[in-house]
Amino acid sequence: MLSKEFLTERGYCCGHGCLMCPYEPKHTEDNTVLAEDVCLYSGLPSPKSYGKKDKKIMKQVIDCNQNTNSVINKKLKEVSVEEGLVIAEELFQIHNKRKDGIGLAANQVGIDAQVAIVNVREPLVLINPKIVSKKNPIGFYEGCLSYPGKGISTQRYRDIVITTEQEKDELVFGGSDEELSVLESVCVQHEIDHLMGKTIHDRRKDITYVADVKIGRNEKCPCGSGKKYKKCCIN
Repeated sequence: MLSKEFLTERGYCCGHGCLMCPYEPKHTEDNTVLAEDVCLYSGLPSPKSYGKKDKKIMKQVIDCNQNTNSVINKKLKEVSVEEGLVIAEELFQIHNKRKDGIGLAANQVGIDAQVAIVNVREPLVLINPKIVSKKNPIGFYEGCLSYPGKGISTQRYRDIVITTEQEKDELVFGGSDEELSVLESVCVQHEIDHLMGKTIHDRRKDITYVADVKIGRNEKCPCGSGKKYKKCCIN
């Protein structure tokens, strides 16, 4: 849980409903007005004596199909837990505003830091994550916010174990063929790849099918993408 002191020093409200929110009114995104009691406690001027700070400009996901992202292929810097949580909060704001995707890494918005978020089953924060084991290789059709419209069949693992800077225990993903379980595991691998300077293009898996029975153009593609064969691997 973020402390009131930390939230006060940050200087603005994230709007995510933090329990110790010191701003008034509470949970109002980008609000910089501190509650009267917080000002008295912290020795800061009363909210009546100063105006709002300049509104913080939200970063955007860089479209690498059209623009240059200097850190998309770079191994990012490790950061402290405190730094990581601030960056993660910003990533969640961007993620929530876009309302698409299931994960986001810091370098996708131009930040050089080993921080990513995942939101498949529940919101997760990954600070300086490392994969310590992986097993049961699978093929998966992936997209990426940094390369919109450029889905790729990749090589991933169903089951992985990772460590992060802020968690004492290892985190386990996968463990079954259940759809959300696999999706979450793949998403975690995808975001950790970003932090290491790798993209889905580095995990491309070329798939050639030799079928005894001809596949209809309108049937589901056997690669597992869920698309019709004519719009996927027909060529």
